[in-house]
Amino acid sequence: MRLSKRAEQLEPSVTLAASAKATALKAKGLDVLSLTVGEPDFATPKNIQKAAIAAIESGKASYYTPSSGIPELKQAVTKYIEQNYGLSYLPKNVIVTDGAKFALYLLFQALLNVGDEVIIPVPYWVSYGEQVKLAEGNPVFISCQQEQNFKVTVEQLEAARTEKTKMMILNSPSNPTGMIYSKEELQAIGDWAVSNNVLIVSDDIYGKLVYNGNQFTPIATVSEEIRKQTIIINGVSKSYAMTGWRIGYAVGDETIIAAMNKIASQSTSNPTAVSQYAAVEALNGNQETIEVMRQAFEERLNTIFPRVAAIPGFKLVKPQGAFYLFPNIKETMELSGYTDVNQWVDDLLEEAHVALVTGAGFGAPEYVRISYATDLDTLEEAISRIEKFVVSKIER
Repeated sequence: MRLSKRAEQLEPSVTLAASAKATALKAKGLDVLSLTVGEPDFATPKNIQKAAIAAIESGKASYYTPSSGIPELKQAVTKYIEQNYGLSYLPKNVIVTDGAKFALYLLFQALLNVGDEVIIPVPYWVSYGEQVKLAEGNPVFISCQQEQNFKVTVEQLEAARTEKTKMMILNSPSNPTGMIYSKEELQAIGDWAVSNNVLIVSDDIYGKLVYNGNQFTPIATVSEEIRKQTIIINGVSKSYAMTGWRIGYAVGDETIIAAMNKIASQSTSNPTAVSQYAAVEALNGNQETIEVMRQAFEERLNTIFPRVAAIPGFKLVKPQGAFYLFPNIKETMELSGYTDVNQWVDDLLEEAHVALVTGAGFGAPEYVRISYATDLDTLEEAISRIEKFVVSKIER
């Protein structure tokens, strides 16, 4: 049986592939330290767990829910947006999805026709381009250099725009770079999008994970015109340590949300009921443990950044949010005889038993991504192994 062209052309997720390879080596008894996936090492907060248990015990979690999410959760999302963004939406402007990744998938499926273009700044999260291609659209990649803090400019956007441009993706704080756009930068980008009728897909999943006095400004808050031109993508996975619960959401134009809901109704039917009730508590409940986790990530960043920056040949800027470091290792590879970042990452895993994610999957083949969403002891040991590996290769 021949596979479909879309399946044959689709690239697998490099983050999940790297994690799976590390897990396989661990299963063989090797002491592998994995800094691959963007998954908080904290357990889901107790109040959220208890809400899920209560939903199960009451029987509420036993049945199908509306495809777009239970009313209580959609109401919680609108309340969250009002409190954190200062924007008012109605439940009809919200769809709850099986993770924020599926919200993006539904959006592309709902809006893209064959040949429609989506502008994606590089480095990018690994699934953006592949999901656009699954919807028969064309991803248009714009290279954003480390010297410009990995942030796209209006001049670059205008140079990439054609009559087929339908959307642009904005991820701030960014995965994999951790950089945050300023309000002034967002104003310029938003005004450009409004003027050219380009939909802004604002991936805000790391909006609560901001460090060292930096500030996250959602682009939808910059002006009313920009808000109308924006679809907000978010979820509970990162900030609330709920990656396995698979709850995301999209907020925006009622017509677009309704189209996404039609596709959801014919695909997943509805997000998992018990996870939805847990997410209600996440958004409505006590937020103290969320701040505790944020502070822990900040401490990890501030502890390990200078050590990573001191590794021979590593070049990086300090992230402002998310939980990743994204060093350029071009000089490191040149000093040690490598020409392929994938081979460098593979050798690091095989010889030093440290798993990182190749930057090639993010559109940046001279980089690697290091997740610091794990404990400090693991991070410290992993960095020591990376440094030893690099030095040994250079001195060989």
